[in-house]
Amino acid sequence: MVKKPGKFVLSVCSLVCFILSLGVVSYFDTARCEAAKAAADIDLIPASFAELAKKASPSVVNISTVKTVKGGGIMPMPFGQGDPFRDFFERFFRDQMPRDFKQQSLGTGFIIDRQGYILTNNHVVEMADEIKVKLSDGKEYEAKIVGRDPKTDLALIKIESDEGLQPLPLGDSEKLEVGEWVVAIGNPFGLGNTVTAGIVSAKYRQIGASSYDNFIQTDASINPGNSGGPLLNTSGEVVGINTAIFSQSGGNIGIGFAIPVKMAEDLLPQLKKGRVVRGWLGVMVQKITPELREKLGLKDDKGALVADVTTGGPAEKAGIERGDVIVAFDGKEIKEMRDLPFVVASTPVDKAVDIEVIRKGERKRFDVKIGELKDEQEGMLAAEVKPRLGMSVEELTPELAKNLGLKELSGIVVVQVEDDSPAAAAGLRPGDVILEIDQSQLKSIDDFNSRIEKYKKGDTILLLAKRRGATVFMTLKVTD
Repeated sequence: MVKKPGKFVLSVCSLVCFILSLGVVSYFDTARCEAAKAAADIDLIPASFAELAKKASPSVVNISTVKTVKGGGIMPMPFGQGDPFRDFFERFFRDQMPRDFKQQSLGTGFIIDRQGYILTNNHVVEMADEIKVKLSDGKEYEAKIVGRDPKTDLALIKIESDEGLQPLPLGDSEKLEVGEWVVAIGNPFGLGNTVTAGIVSAKYRQIGASSYDNFIQTDASINPGNSGGPLLNTSGEVVGINTAIFSQSGGNIGIGFAIPVKMAEDLLPQLKKGRVVRGWLGVMVQKITPELREKLGLKDDKGALVADVTTGGPAEKAGIERGDVIVAFDGKEIKEMRDLPFVVASTPVDKAVDIEVIRKGERKRFDVKIGELKDEQEGMLAAEVKPRLGMSVEELTPELAKNLGLKELSGIVVVQVEDDSPAAAAGLRPGDVILEIDQSQLKSIDDFNSRIEKYKKGDTILLLAKRRGATVFMTLKVTD
């Protein structure tokens, strides 16, 4: 067991250093002593997490749920939907399969106050008919859902207990640093309270789960069943809610993700009311790449590029246009694309905010009244295109639009994209409708061809395309 040096050792070291500083011994000995003193002040690796686990475990609960799955006569295949024995199973066993069946699942949660509120993941309790909570002492309780937020995968449930419940203190995930020790407690594979330790591997991770991705990455072992459990710092405070793992095998490979507890704290008042209300700006945004920065004449890549503006939305009413770069929102600097969804979502509905944009090199300000994000409205992030001319385009006709499943009846549509071509590298796909070239609207197929011919090898073309009802900027590099 490694122990920190005591106060006496430090005092002796300080005294010796003082004597050395008077020139009694050589400069090199002084340097060595100063290094020893500095090392004594560094926090060493924790000798044990036993006390932390002992204090935190009573607050961590195992959650088991039962949900009814509507079978509708669909046969679950042993090897997935591509099962080579699918026809055999359907022919001989279809009539023996129940149309509805009960599905059980396991997860974790942790008590946040003495009233019985428990924080967990939304996917642990979503659509559950029954929820049972088991404490570390073996006592079980029926639980009810108080509030859910699918967009952040958070849920608040509650149990009724006459006995004193022990809540876990919530820490400050904003102060968490990469390299810090963290401890995860959960119910992996239904094994009950299990403690694992590791470090914070990274912060602000985006894994494509939602527009609000902001995960803490850790190498503390997290497995199926850990979902909803706490990620603790060495002081025993919750800094994250374990949510997802990156794995091809389904088990832990050292890459786990936790929701920062700050996000959960911000949403708790609304979760207790049963509904989360978010602000809505009515724009689709994308990341500013070096190619986009050059084509748009921007000084740097800071801000969020507006790829589309929702008709009738708050942004359109205020005068914000496609191609604007939002650099500040309600006094907060927008350093990159992912900053905007968080600040907009946390803004109260109907609040008037000041938004600063860069439009064709000039700064403009707009007063915008924030709306409410509805479930049917799309998120703020447009597809992030990785820019790098092999493609065929046609004038869009009603018949072609029908074949491609497009709502548009006119325009220039991409009908074919060659593999490993500049168009493919730019992110273009069959069905994309090209609206603009270098921020100038296209009129016809002849207009498109004549403009393309003017570009030379090495030039970069800024395209605006419409895909599935939303627009997105792309940069296409001319290679021949």
